[in-house]
Amino acid sequence: MDSEIDVDNSPAYRVYKSGRIERLSGETFKPPSLTPENGVVSKDTVYSPEHNLSVRIFLPEKASATGEKLPLLVYFHGGGFVIETAFSPTYHAFLTSTVAAADCLAISVDYRRAPEFSIPIPYEDSWDALKWVLSHASGAGPEQWINKHADFGKLFLAGDSAGGNICHHLATRAKREGIDSLISGVVLIHPYFWGKTPVDEFETRDETKRRGIEARWRVASPNSEDGVDDPLFNVVGSETVDLSGLGCGRVLVVVAGYDTFARQGLGYAAKLEKSGWEGEVEVMEIKDEGHVHHMKSPDTDNASKVVNKVAEFIKKVSQ
Repeated sequence: MDSEIDVDNSPAYRVYKSGRIERLSGETFKPPSLTPENGVVSKDTVYSPEHNLSVRIFLPEKASATGEKLPLLVYFHGGGFVIETAFSPTYHAFLTSTVAAADCLAISVDYRRAPEFSIPIPYEDSWDALKWVLSHASGAGPEQWINKHADFGKLFLAGDSAGGNICHHLATRAKREGIDSLISGVVLIHPYFWGKTPVDEFETRDETKRRGIEARWRVASPNSEDGVDDPLFNVVGSETVDLSGLGCGRVLVVVAGYDTFARQGLGYAAKLEKSGWEGEVEVMEIKDEGHVHHMKSPDTDNASKVVNKVAEFIKKVSQ
């Protein structure tokens, strides 16, 4: 029956045995604004007419008058591939603050979500969005804010949770397809990686939590033969995943002390350093905070610390 629950991931979502999904959070739409918020203006534009997918662009208002070229941040939202959008109050607030702090141009990408559009569709949409962004590199793309203000010599990919997972795979694909020289750095905030075998003795052995993560991955990727050991998810523990081919020069990994996925994030940074990859990896640990908690509480000290760290990471190359 339609009332029988298959996966209960409250307060985020519920999936019923009929296949219906009830999203309980992350669905509020925050409109863009040409009236400055913290000195930042924003607007939405379609990048995939075929799938009716858009991005939200954030620009420091002062740049619109000067025509200044700015570092470009392409951001992929979290939500386990199931909830949240590029237009939610959470991401609007986070990126407005980040753009103000980093003095950059940011593009927040919306992609189709599971279970209606299961993996690999979110990855494919994200890749299409990145290609759309790169179509502006000659200054002749369809969106004038990007043509006028994006410095493609300073291009960064960033995302939290599932968005961090997406960023890793985009950077790997960029290397494979020979466009990695265009990406200066990647920011993974509480990246959504997992595997059946704990990465170290500190990762949770709580079987209830582990079964919950397996159930949520099944919602996102129902056709995955390996379950949570799918290399798309088990980036850290899988021997088939070679991080030496990551297509960027610098990586920032942000983890939170009480986050179930924290050890995976730290394991990713350690694996990257040992892989033979020739870039620079940096880790930021937030103490006493859970998975993307600060994203939902943008006025907290930890939220400010993350915003400032991302801004510092971008400005390091920009100087």
